Amino acid sequence: MLASDTKPVAMTLRNGVQESWHHGAVVCLERDGSIAFSVGSPQAIVFPRSSTKPFLATAMVAAGLKLPPNLLALVCASHDGRPEHLQAAREILASAGLDESALHNTKDLPLDDDAARDVVRSGGVSTSLQMNCSGKHAGMLATCVACGWATDESYLNRDHELQKLITAMMPEMIGEEVANIVVDGCGAPAHAMTLVGLARGFRSVAMAKAGSPARVVGDAMREYPQMVGGPARDVSLLIAGISGLVAKDGAEGVYAAALPDGRAIALKIADGSNRARPPLMRAALIALGVDVSGVDERAFSSPIFGHGKIVGEVRVVDNLLST
Repeated sequence: MLASDTKPVAMTLRNGVQESWHHGAVVCLERDGSIAFSVGSPQAIVFPRSSTKPFLATAMVAAGLKLPPNLLALVCASHDGRPEHLQAAREILASAGLDESALHNTKDLPLDDDAARDVVRSGGVSTSLQMNCSGKHAGMLATCVACGWATDESYLNRDHELQKLITAMMPEMIGEEVANIVVDGCGAPAHAMTLVGLARGFRSVAMAKAGSPARVVGDAMREYPQMVGGPARDVSLLIAGISGLVAKDGAEGVYAAALPDGRAIALKIADGSNRARPPLMRAALIALGVDVSGVDERAFSSPIFGHGKIVGEVRVVDNLLST
């Protein structure tokens, strides 16, 4: 994303005094797929990072991956590393006759603070299983087993059969060719696309026909939102609070969501910070006429702390998305 692609979208207030500005871009699609409104450039090239996991899972299902919905939701996840997430990843691997030694993704502690503290207190260390992308990698390996492809570390290479399949399916999801392919934080390929392409991709998942791979993926995320992130994560609370919504956060301030009626949103915070992301998603949903009254407020809050107490907030620029 270029600086010229962005506009000021939010500010941080501390004790009522402006402390920081956040620049970014957001695009909102109408029911018919046209652009309802945008801030910054809808054509900005972004790396959605983990926001593309529903697209990757769709390619895996199309290739022959068969999992129960709770486990498929974990394939789409940047999970907290809680016990239920780790157990689900183990179950995906076991279904393919593998164990966690097959993963080869980057090692890490759980995202969830309490889970990470439990690991450290018990003398544990970073592992591939605990890393937030382990569900995706377990799904990739299970797909490779189903298709008879190599399951060594080469499954992470962009020229492996699995990765070539994912790349080949990406234009069908996003309505354009990928702009670039790099290495993600977990070791797998990461695809670049326009911001509006990301929104179109989520629209294709949310509107997918019954029985299609994308619909199977979207339904799994809707049924098990807590597997997509965690019980207190903003993305899980958002999916749980809006009927039919499919949403996924991504590293470096990316967030995307869509409804079965075709309305969709994709946003990117330019500096990669996550704190402006939740309130900006709320503003975009409201601007599209989406009822957010059923969403837990924790999904949209970005509190600013001083001496352990909330002293401020991140606030979206006034009238940013007014039509």
